[in-house]
Amino acid sequence: MRRTGVLIAAVIAVALALAPGLAFARAGLGGSMGSRGGLTYSAPRSTPTAPYSAAPLQRSLTPQSAPSPGYQPGYAGRSPFMSGLLGGLIGAGIGGLLFGGGFFHGITGFGGFFGFLLQIFLLVWLGRFLLRLFFRPPAYAGGNIAGGSPLPGMAPQMAGGGGAAPLAIAPPDYQQFERLLHEVQAAWSAQDLHAMQAIATPEMVGYFAEQLGELTSRGVRNTISDVRLEQGDLAEAWDEHGRDYATVAMRFSMVDVTRDAAGHVVDGDPVRRSEATEIWTFLRAPGGHWILSAIQQTR
Repeated sequence: MRRTGVLIAAVIAVALALAPGLAFARAGLGGSMGSRGGLTYSAPRSTPTAPYSAAPLQRSLTPQSAPSPGYQPGYAGRSPFMSGLLGGLIGAGIGGLLFGGGFFHGITGFGGFFGFLLQIFLLVWLGRFLLRLFFRPPAYAGGNIAGGSPLPGMAPQMAGGGGAAPLAIAPPDYQQFERLLHEVQAAWSAQDLHAMQAIATPEMVGYFAEQLGELTSRGVRNTISDVRLEQGDLAEAWDEHGRDYATVAMRFSMVDVTRDAAGHVVDGDPVRRSEATEIWTFLRAPGGHWILSAIQQTR
């Protein structure tokens, strides 16, 4: 019995050790990395494909102090008046909690720890409500893609300010975005960094090379096949300092399998399809071809 327990513990330990690299074994390993120009540290606009906020970029060569064109990262600084109002409300609420008055004096009947938690919840809810009400992030050009074709009604929604200008995205651009989704996954599966250099920025190629090296050191190889774009939406498209950017939310399905050196499946299913939703940012020089500049996960 003791030997069985030790064996089970060893199996669990190995599984946990492999989990970070295998649970999200497509290109990028389920991480958020790359650069989005001046919007690197600003959240992309939500879309029907990715209705919730995107995960912040965990790794980027863009200095975090770089200003966003037209507005600063995050919600603070959009309006000094509203920032001061929100700060005052939060400060008053926290002061009330610390000194026993409560954020709302009428909620004293709940009492004790439960009342404290309820007040915290109400404080967070009020803060999020005010942020959404007064600090909606500006959108540039909006539209949808499905199977590489824009849906009817694609049109610019709001112009950006500062050093950014709205950018129109045409059907050929959507076709390039979908093709890049396939080409990046194919180059990843083939471990072909030379092919990756033609379709991604040097920064992204460096991240992919590092991740492939990690898988190789573990003695496993991940392959992605039969990639299908199920749904996609254009979140933002803008021109910044002579470069074009487009951020697209994409939900895609694939056959995602990781095998060891002997060819045994250690993660994924060679028969059943898996699905992922990611936010990809593409970059091009004027008149050039789009290349991958960043990948972000959805929350």
